[in-house]
Order: sequence, then C-alpha cells, then structure tokens
Amino acid sequence: MRNPEIRLSRRNWIQTTIAASAILATARADDRPPVSKPRATSGDTAIEPDWEQRLTVTVGQNNADIAGTNDKALQAAVDYVTRLGGGTVKIQPGTYRLRNSVFLTSNVRIVGAGDDTILQKDPSIETTLALDSDWYDQEITLADPAGFEIGDGVCLRVKDADTGASQVLKRTLVARSSNRFKLDKALRQNFWTASTPSVASVFPLLTAEFMNDITIENIALDGNKDNNAYLDGNYGGCIWFQDCSRINMRGVTARNNNGDGISWQICHDVVVENCHSHDNKDLGLHPGSGSQRPLIRNNRLERNGIGIFFCWGVKYGLAEKNHIEDNRDYGISIGHRDNENLVRDNDVLRSGKAGILFRPERGEGFTAQGNRFENNRIVDSGADDGVGIDVQGVTSSNIIARNTVQETRGPASRVGIRLGEESGANELTENSIEGYNTPLQDLRKA
Repeated sequence: MRNPEIRLSRRNWIQTTIAASAILATARADDRPPVSKPRATSGDTAIEPDWEQRLTVTVGQNNADIAGTNDKALQAAVDYVTRLGGGTVKIQPGTYRLRNSVFLTSNVRIVGAGDDTILQKDPSIETTLALDSDWYDQEITLADPAGFEIGDGVCLRVKDADTGASQVLKRTLVARSSNRFKLDKALRQNFWTASTPSVASVFPLLTAEFMNDITIENIALDGNKDNNAYLDGNYGGCIWFQDCSRINMRGVTARNNNGDGISWQICHDVVVENCHSHDNKDLGLHPGSGSQRPLIRNNRLERNGIGIFFCWGVKYGLAEKNHIEDNRDYGISIGHRDNENLVRDNDVLRSGKAGILFRPERGEGFTAQGNRFENNRIVDSGADDGVGIDVQGVTSSNIIARNTVQETRGPASRVGIRLGEESGANELTENSIEGYNTPLQDLRKA
C-alpha cells in the first residue's frame, strides 16, 4: 500500500498536468506526435513523468527535518527543496512567528495541517530615517533602531521630492553597525529626510515574484492587525504575489491583516478554492492589475473592506459559489477594463454599501465590459439607502441575469438595481428583485 502522503502529493501537484496539456495541444495543432512516454530529459522543463513521490521536507518543533518555529526555519526548507528542483515543505502543527516574509520559488508546494498550522506576523516597529540615502545606496540610517534586527523584512515609504507621489519599497535588513543597516538590495529611489521617509517592519507572510507553479494548501495566516502598521494590497497581504503564473491556493485561511487577505498582481491562472479570507482591513481577495484567467471558487470572504476586488484589466476570470458576507463596503467590486469575466452562483450577503459595484472609473473605454453576473443572491445590502447592484459611470455591455436581489429588513430608501445616469446599454434579464423601495432605479436621461 502506498504512503498516503505520496498520494496527496500526486493529487495536488499540478505543474505536470498543465505543462503536458499545453504541449499536447500544440502537438495536435501542428501534427507533431503526442508525448506518449514522458521522460526526464536535460533542459526539458515543459513535460515530465508523473512521479509517484517527490521531495518533502518537514518543519516543526519536534521530529522534523528542520527544527524551528520562525521564518528562518521555513525559508531554509523552501531553499533546500528549491536547490533540488522543487518539492513540498510540510509545516507541522504549531504557531510560527515571522519577522520577514517566506519567499517562495517555482515548483514549491507549502502544506500545513489546516488551522492547526499558523503563520503569525510579529508586531511591527516603525521609525524615520536619520540621514539621507540616495537611489544608488544600499544602506539606511534609522532615527531609532530599537527593536529592529538583522533579517527583518521592512517597508520603506517616502514622497517623491519632485512629484509628491508616494514611493514604497520592500527590503530585508542584512547587516548592521549601530543604527546603520545594510539592505539586501539597493534603494533605486531617493530617501531624503526633507520628505520624512519612514521604515516599518511590515511585509506579506508568504510571497513570490517572477515565479511559477506554486501551491499553498491547508494553512492559516494571521496578520496580527492590531499590532501592525498598514500595508496596502499593491505591496502586501497575508499572501502577496507579483508577476507569477499558475499559483494554486486551497484550504488557506488569511485573516486579521492590516491590508489585504490574499493579493496577486499581474499574475495569471491563479486558483483560489475553499479558502477563508476574513477580518482583514482591506480586500478579502484582490485579483490585481493585469491578472488573466483567475479562478475563485467556493471561498468564504467575511468582514473585510471588500470581498472580491477586481483590480485593473482582470480578464477571463471565473468567480463562483463563494460566500461573501458582512464586508464593510462592497461584496464584489469590478471596474477598470475588467472584461469578459463570469461571476455566478455567489451569495453576497449584508454588504455595508452595495452588494455588487460596477465602478465609474475614468470614462469611456475604462469601465468593465463584457462581464456576466448571473444566478447570484444579493441580500440586505447597505444602510437605509443601500443598493443591491450599483452600475456607475459609463459602464456598458455587461449581462446581469437571473440574480436574486432581496431586501429583508424593510424597504426604507433602498434600491434593488441602480443604473447610473451615464451608464450605457447593459442587459438585465430575469432578475428577481424583492423588498426594496425602488426595485429598479434608472437614472439615465430619456
């Protein structure tokens, strides 16, 4: 009988399946013979055999390959399997206290023991810079270094001296003399004291940039919101990815973060299934700018600022069968060039302002188009003037069909579906709207 750990690894290891599908499709298109007997061949990363067992390294307090309960132990395990081409890092039950991100790499799988495996962020520390640092420098001088340690992940923030725009950089402290700290990478931005630059020990718990084929399963991430400075979803979250592809997250809890729960920016074919993102300051799930083909299915998104926020240019995504409840602003928000997405069969309950928001954006050509919202249940949205589905700006060419939009608290001044005065032609078909003062409010000029 095979070890059940081996079976679990095979079932959830998707890289081979995706790569093989692409190769076989190409072969059919140009009449090359399909790969019938895959072999490991030097330099051929497109297709491999479906290995029955892959490298697994355990991390924990006792009886583990790597003993420890902090980010250094976790990073050591990731680095070890990376050196050998990838594998699984199995994190045993317990609470792991992080002073820096765990930086993930391609072909790595992180698996915990469900809610019994907790990665928790240590309280953050914040100070200002005591001396100027130029864009080519790789060191900073802290006004108050108390509490900062070598190995800490930090976020530096400053306003550009010429434009006034905010600049944000994430770095690691790698060496120290008194209050001078060397960084792992140069600044590439001026940090001048005249602009009051700050440094805080904030960071995403799990992160990767320019990596592919990563899986995270059955683990809880706690951002320790009450004891940490704010970091928005363009730079952080309990989980944060940038410029990655084929990321799979299943059975993940992302909670209590002073920012987003799970955020991915310019990442493609991201799968988020059976996850629980709750009690985060900002967004439960943040499919970020330019992200193509996200799959968001069967998640619980509770008590965040917004449940699902489609950022800029998110396309060809599917969000279905999610339970989106008690989010303070909106259940689902969609806008800037978010096109051709399918949002269906979701429960959007008790949103603070509106259940579903089509954002106004900058005008023609910038709003969401070609999206289908169907068979969703939007219940008890907003205060007395709340809106179930709010279509703002010049939004057009979307289909809103067979949704149940319901108000159970009394009609007050509430609106079921509101079409803004500038909104274009959107198809509304067979929606059930009940309990509102105004079931359908069309503000467009005749």
